[in-house]
Amino acid sequence: MTTSRRMTGILAAVFCLTALVAGAGDEAPATAVQQSKCCFENPRFSGTCEVTPGSEESCGSILGYLNNPNSVGKDYCGNTTIRGGWSQVECEGAASVAGECTVDRAAPGE
Repeated sequence: MTTSRRMTGILAAVFCLTALVAGAGDEAPATAVQQSKCCFENPRFSGTCEVTPGSEESCGSILGYLNNPNSVGKDYCGNTTIRGGWSQVECEGAASVAGECTVDRAAPGE
C-alpha cells in the first residue's frame, strides 16, 4: 500500500505541474494581443510611424531606442537614422504611415 500511495502522489504532482506549464503558455498570446501596435511622431518625419512590438519589446523600449543617439540595428520607421525628438502618440485617428515614415528633407527655413 505504501507503493500505491507513493505512485498516487507522484501522479498528482505530475498532473499539477502539467497544468501549471499548460496555463503558463496561455498568457503570452493574451499579452501580444493587448499590445498590437505603438505609434510615434517626430517633427522631422511626416505622418505617424506605427510599430508592432516583438515578443521582448514594449512601446517604451521602442521609444527609448528611437531617442537614443547611439542606437543602431533595428528597422523601426523605415529604418530611420533620426534619433531624438520622438514622442509616443495615440494610434487612433493618427495619420499613419505604417512602417513607411519619410524624412522631411526640407532645408531649415523653407
